[in-house]
Amino acid sequence: METPKTAEFAHIGKSVIIKGELSGSEDLYVDGQVEGSIELAGNRLIIGPHGQVRANVNAKGVIVQGKLDGNIRASERAELTKSAIAVGDIITQRVAIEEGAYFKGKVDIQKETTKTDGAKPVTAAASAAASSAAASSAATVAMKINPSDGK
Repeated sequence: METPKTAEFAHIGKSVIIKGELSGSEDLYVDGQVEGSIELAGNRLIIGPHGQVRANVNAKGVIVQGKLDGNIRASERAELTKSAIAVGDIITQRVAIEEGAYFKGKVDIQKETTKTDGAKPVTAAASAAASSAAASSAATVAMKINPSDGK
């Protein structure tokens, strides 16, 4: 997902403060403050560099450039840019976290399901196990020590 042209997105400016449930059927760019919940199931959300969101988010795609305190459920993709400060869990099919971003929470990668095959979605336990296995393997690689360094 790319940074939007404002004509394609509904825009919440820097001086706007919203408290409560925010929902819609178009893409949304938030550069102000939102507290409560954001429901954009078939659309994208971008939290701009000045955006401060304290809400659980449900959207097709989410990009965080500012601050987010809450869980993200993105049906397609979640992205944290280098300026992002995010605290909460992420559930999505694809995730990108740029170097320099601050993130505290867990990531649950959901397996992509097709609507026509009648397959059941991956259970939370199976997904958590897969996510845990992926995290475990990443941690093993990150902690690998080169034997020649100690000589």
